Amino acid sequence: MHVTIQRTGGFAGIPLIKSIDAASLSASEFHHLQQMIESSRFFELPASIPSKPQPDRFEYQILIEQNGRKHSVTASEQALPAELKPLVDWMMKSEWPAK
Repeated sequence: MHVTIQRTGGFAGIPLIKSIDAASLSASEFHHLQQMIESSRFFELPASIPSKPQPDRFEYQILIEQNGRKHSVTASEQALPAELKPLVDWMMKSEWPAK
């Protein structure tokens, strides 16, 4: 499983990309990641979640590849479904190097 989150926008407009190969995680981290993906029903979400434009807000593109499936969801921070926020927060706070 691979998870990549790209954050764009914001006041400075500096993009940030966080990516993780789940094979590098401990068993407990992998289980936690898998639970966040399943509870968000990620693969059932639309590819784009529309919202009204707001200056200086972040936009997230989340790409997950898992068991031969590949899905991407793009949403602004104000339109991000509550079920996806734990995954986004976990990835953004992670120690993995940003690209």
